[in-house]
Amino acid sequence: MSNQAYTSKKDVVHFISGATHAGSSTRFGDVFNPSTGELARRVALANTNDVNLAVKAAQEAFPKWADTPPLRRARIMFKYLELMNTHRDEIAAIITSEHGKVYTDAQGEVTRGIEVVEYACGIPELLKGDFTEQVSTDIDNWTMRQPLGVVAGITPFNFPVMVPMWMFPMAIACGNTFILKPSPTDPSASILMAELFKEAGLPDGVFNVVQGDKEAVDALIENEHVKALSFVGSTPIANYIYERGAHYGKRVQALGGAKNHMVIMPDADLDKAVDALVGAAYGSAGERCMAISVAVLVGSVGDQIMPELIKRTQTLKVKNGMELDAEMGPIVTEAARQRITGYINEGEKSGAKLLVDGRKASVPGFEKGFWLGGTLFDHVKTDMKIYKEEIFGPVLSCVRVDNFKQSVDLINAHEFGNGVSCFTSDGNTAREFARRIQVGMVGINVPIPVPMAWHGFGGWKKSLFGDVHAYGKEGVRFYTKQKSIMQRWPESISKGNDFIMPTIK
Repeated sequence: MSNQAYTSKKDVVHFISGATHAGSSTRFGDVFNPSTGELARRVALANTNDVNLAVKAAQEAFPKWADTPPLRRARIMFKYLELMNTHRDEIAAIITSEHGKVYTDAQGEVTRGIEVVEYACGIPELLKGDFTEQVSTDIDNWTMRQPLGVVAGITPFNFPVMVPMWMFPMAIACGNTFILKPSPTDPSASILMAELFKEAGLPDGVFNVVQGDKEAVDALIENEHVKALSFVGSTPIANYIYERGAHYGKRVQALGGAKNHMVIMPDADLDKAVDALVGAAYGSAGERCMAISVAVLVGSVGDQIMPELIKRTQTLKVKNGMELDAEMGPIVTEAARQRITGYINEGEKSGAKLLVDGRKASVPGFEKGFWLGGTLFDHVKTDMKIYKEEIFGPVLSCVRVDNFKQSVDLINAHEFGNGVSCFTSDGNTAREFARRIQVGMVGINVPIPVPMAWHGFGGWKKSLFGDVHAYGKEGVRFYTKQKSIMQRWPESISKGNDFIMPTIK
């Protein structure tokens, strides 16, 4: 395992038609190292002309790529899989340098992305259609799934490798060409992923990257040749992209925000529940769409676990993410740190009991980094801002309820429905929770229930705009359109006009 820090000073630019491309825009964004607080490099911010150039490259590459047999596409995927595994640690170091999450967590992110590539390698099987012989007299009927054309993905800072890989391996394996618009906060990994895909034998123009901000997003939405958009990010932006995409006639899947709860029942293994809660709440500094941000403590559980929960929160190993014993790294940007600090201030003012305050966290030797320690609130009420809104930081709110029904009602009343977890030793409780909870991804004694590559990822309510989840069979469905063919031959066609709706004969 290599844990060499990523220190490149080169500007991060676009990747269009198989090569890095500076673009015509003169705008740049700053990319920081969150552990040091220092400016590390710049990223080009695309204008509409840059986006349109990438779309043109993807459009020109589409016909030949769509005609490429799925088995040949799969062979390129297999080669890409090999290269991604070879460069896993290098990519993880890039993530840590720009996002701040600890190196071991970054390695896990890359691995979860690679699993989608593994699934995409089975595309010849996944694209098989249905066939019915003799659906009517002398007529056969079958369906096929065909690619959409140019599709695009707009991805967040918190998973600069895994979330794009929820999208582009499936889209490309299905025969589409793809444009990735990554977050400008941590853009470097996107270029290495593109370069490795070219090395794997992917034809130029099939996978393109445009760096940028809202101007690039709007250009993708408005370009008539982009047929579908995938997005992961906050709910307001997800809603914006969904509505604007629909206005321009595009297929859209837009995954939004979350407020994930963990219910701890009195019959749970409380030691294991605390372990799970601390990791799920503070891992990656809480900057995960599947992070647990609310603990729902049922009955006597709160009083039983609170001393250990306080201790574990106070003793988190917060340090530079490249140190292998680190448990939590810095916040991604200073602006994010200030925003999260504002929520802590608000929680204190609203009357929640602040048990552990992470606002004064500092790491020796890295005093200018964007540090924030684990923060723990107890006796949080459902009308408080820290309960209702997504904080996206290392802040855990504990809510007390009397019984199982109250916990379910509490969660079902929240506007978000991304992920949820229940810790219990009772099978009936687990079954009832899984059946009755109004949330898209459910864990039973699993704190972060991110589905595996062949199952698909997606929430309910304001956590998902659109009907189709990410990756898995849902990904194949999203990135293809069904065509139905009915066929018969002249020898079986009777003479004369037929003016009625065809029926089975």
